[in-house]
Amino acid sequence: MNIRKLFLFAFWTGCCLTSTLYAQERAKPKNGEGVSTFLQRFGYTSRAAQKEFLEINKGKLTRDGGLILGRSYRLPTGKKSGKKARAGSRKTSVVEPLFGPSYQNVSVRSHELDGACLYLVSGHGGPDPGAIGKAGNRELHEDEYAYDIILRLGRALMEKGAKVHIIIQDEKDGIRDDRYLSNSDRETCLGQTIPLDQIARLQQRCDAINRLTYKDKEKYKRAIFIHVDSRGRKDQVDVFFYHSPGSKLGKRLAENIHKTFERKYDKHQPNRGFRGTVSERSLYVLKKSNPAAAFLELGNLQNERDRKRLVIPSNRQALADWICQGIIKDFKGKQ
Repeated sequence: MNIRKLFLFAFWTGCCLTSTLYAQERAKPKNGEGVSTFLQRFGYTSRAAQKEFLEINKGKLTRDGGLILGRSYRLPTGKKSGKKARAGSRKTSVVEPLFGPSYQNVSVRSHELDGACLYLVSGHGGPDPGAIGKAGNRELHEDEYAYDIILRLGRALMEKGAKVHIIIQDEKDGIRDDRYLSNSDRETCLGQTIPLDQIARLQQRCDAINRLTYKDKEKYKRAIFIHVDSRGRKDQVDVFFYHSPGSKLGKRLAENIHKTFERKYDKHQPNRGFRGTVSERSLYVLKKSNPAAAFLELGNLQNERDRKRLVIPSNRQALADWICQGIIKDFKGKQ
């Protein structure tokens, strides 16, 4: 009798384990998740896991490699590399595959931005390259340089303990230390194809931000939009900072980043002067996205001197670091 009960118990336990394992082999994406963020939710952060995922789910992704809501996807069989933080514990490291193999492991060096949530949006992308500059025979696309700076900014913010959402994504690029960035139309909006129509494209990224802000519990939520200007070749410009009309928090954010740039230019180029300005601008993404936001134009892609601000990798990193410092200043004065 005892042997029979033991057999039944073992049989029942085995069935439960089998069904649990089977359930863990497949999962459905949440709204707004791309492949990397979907896999990271289950602890898969390596390039090998991403490659396996794409292979075992061939034919189930969108044409651009995005996930389809409601569809069940097989999870990788390889070893998990991500760890969930314990409740109440502080993260000491973060893995973000979007940054690329050389930069995906992020050490949290301080907790200055604990409780801050940032939504980072690089301009254009997908079918729209934005402004196009020329350097010899090379075409320089605005969306590639804006994206690289956004990734660098995201990494800098994570190092300070911030929660970061990168809205426009290219899962192949990562942070690049090249002067001339290769062009592609692979970018997605959190895994969703970016529309060609301008209003639809802008509304898509606003919707993505607003869905996330509804779920995020942090009190300090800010959006940063990065663009590169396109003017006549002779027009050298400084960085311009915009906020939505009537947005006190957006104005304060833009002013704090602007003041940081002023200090940095005074330090590194004391005789140059900084002519960047802060002003209201009734831009679609500023009006339609929920969190207070700052919109930055980082220079004229057509001007040779401005291009140095963008094509030299260390300059792109400096731009990201200065924006990060401006956000820290804004966060500390949030009350």
